[in-house]
Amino acid sequence: MHAKALLKEHVLKIASLTDDEFDYFFSHFKPETFKKGQSIISEGDVVDKEYFVIDGCLKAFFVNDEIKMYILQFAMPTWWASDYAALYNKTKATINVDCVSDVEILSLSNSDREKICSELHQVEHFFRWRTNRGYVAAQKRLLSFMNNDTKTRYEELLALYPALYNTVPKHLIAAYLGVSRETLSRLYNASK
Repeated sequence: MHAKALLKEHVLKIASLTDDEFDYFFSHFKPETFKKGQSIISEGDVVDKEYFVIDGCLKAFFVNDEIKMYILQFAMPTWWASDYAALYNKTKATINVDCVSDVEILSLSNSDREKICSELHQVEHFFRWRTNRGYVAAQKRLLSFMNNDTKTRYEELLALYPALYNTVPKHLIAAYLGVSRETLSRLYNASK
């Protein structure tokens, strides 16, 4: 599906925009492509954009002082990614965003998003809905980490995002779950 059509379908599930309003909204996005392994945001960068995935997969992650990777989010088609703390607070990035595969994205600058939101109420409604949905998902994930064992978290991930297991390398799924690759292999083999 073409980038414009995919974004339009995504937005119109939530917001009512005329064709002219959507065209104006879309005119603020910049198409970009990146190769597998390429970095979009690195720790310490100034962050002024968020990214809507058209094709491929991104990962947002943090590497601690012991060089252990913690994956905060995967972003597949129709998902959004950025370092939102840096974007909204105008601070330097504390997380990294890079490409799990070759990706095609649409980028939207913070200033353009704010401008469009002030001009079109339905666009503001869409972004508020999306932010609220992201907050709820993050809260559910945190509660799952606090309350569930690894097997339950693994099963939740597969139930919510079945395509992820065939798209993302297993060591990255293990990092998302906070377990070793070996533990993930045992869980996968036990679930067959």
